[in-house]
Amino acid sequence: MSISHAPPGSPRTDISAISKDERAVPALEPIVPASTRRTRVPRWLRRTSGPVLLLLLWQLLSSTGVLTSDVLASPGRIAQVARDLVADGSLPNAMGVSLQRVAVGLLFGAVIGTGLALVSGLFRAGEDLVDASVQMLRTVPFVGLIPLFIIWFGIGEAPKIAIITLGVSFPLYLNVYAGIRGVDSQLIEAGESLGLSRWGLVRHVVLPGALPGAMTGLRYSLGIAWLALVFAEQINADAGIGFLMVQARDFLRTDVIVVCLIVYAFLGLLADFVVRSLERLLLQWRPTFTGR
Repeated sequence: MSISHAPPGSPRTDISAISKDERAVPALEPIVPASTRRTRVPRWLRRTSGPVLLLLLWQLLSSTGVLTSDVLASPGRIAQVARDLVADGSLPNAMGVSLQRVAVGLLFGAVIGTGLALVSGLFRAGEDLVDASVQMLRTVPFVGLIPLFIIWFGIGEAPKIAIITLGVSFPLYLNVYAGIRGVDSQLIEAGESLGLSRWGLVRHVVLPGALPGAMTGLRYSLGIAWLALVFAEQINADAGIGFLMVQARDFLRTDVIVVCLIVYAFLGLLADFVVRSLERLLLQWRPTFTGR
């Protein structure tokens, strides 16, 4: 028997003519990547597992006597020394002085490096005047200029700030310059066809295109700033984290030295976190691959 619900004058459909295979079509299921089917481990747990394992290994070697206290103090001893330094105020004061030096040197270095990159990247005449000199100076180790800075600026704060400024300037210059020259020429042509002026092209096309390179250069510069600070605070310093390290070296206090190194590491990590957060905020328009 066949049943038809077609209106008069239209082709009739015979249900009995439909095969069983056609009526038993399975429901479609979305394809789930294998990476999402795996058990998810919290990312914070994965990121902290490495340092925690290293800390446990360090404690094990100290407890078994493989690492003696005169070579490297145990984590427990270092934690106790850190509490003592915080309690008497010496560590917070040293951190404040060091942060101030890094901030001033980073500000000067960012202004100098970015300014030179803009002049060299936006103008061919500026490139001819600036780029060769900067490329020559950046190959000179800034640590080797410490004696000259002492002669020029004395032994106060000026040579310390100058070393940090010099170390910060070159990574920013290279990355901002590369970012400007890496802007797609077709975007420039599109902006010109839309009637943008020269300043309009720089503001709406060139600078946004160079911003990712600038943020990368800022991250490099922050790392070099802390490295430069270590050398800068060896120049007749009477305050700062480097000053604590020099005192600890004279008295063979490896525990205090390790505390200062950990503080350097955490301050650098905190600064990098700030820059990465700023990068995510300013570069929301640029979708990127974040890993799987």
